[in-house]
Amino acid sequence: MTPGRTAFELLLEIDRRCRAQAAALPSQQARLQNWSGIGFRLAGHWFVAPMAEVVEVLPEPRLTQVPGVRHWVMGMANLRGRLLPVMDLCGFFGQGLSPLKKQRRILVIDHEELFTGLMVDEVPGLQHFAMQRLNPSSPPGLPPSMAPYVQGHFQRERNWAVFSPLALTHVAEFMNVAL
Repeated sequence: MTPGRTAFELLLEIDRRCRAQAAALPSQQARLQNWSGIGFRLAGHWFVAPMAEVVEVLPEPRLTQVPGVRHWVMGMANLRGRLLPVMDLCGFFGQGLSPLKKQRRILVIDHEELFTGLMVDEVPGLQHFAMQRLNPSSPPGLPPSMAPYVQGHFQRERNWAVFSPLALTHVAEFMNVAL
């Protein structure tokens, strides 16, 4: 140690020299905001549902038929002791379900007093998109019956329409299943 300098002063000098010679941190690019949703296929069209609106995805369960209901009500399933009404979403929109039964899945919605399952043709899983790529219009070729439930679309190798299952809860025809 140099006479007249304390250990603390020496450490301060070393710190100053290190900071003067240190390389600058790389500039951080603005973080892109991502949007994630559950991807699914319905009547030949691809959709994504917001993560907050789907609580579970299930394979097609064993169903018990319910008499006196609309044709698109497939029946009731027992989901861990809770009765789950299952709706054929394609049938609700006047379309036909895929004949490939092994690919069908149920999107479970549990919102306030609504607990229901929506049968879809296929669920390829979680999809991620850059939020700034959201186009607020419906994708081209979407049947008019589906358009009220779509809140824009993303384009990535195909059009992914943003479908809101909770929007169905505001439609009297969907909520009133009795004939």
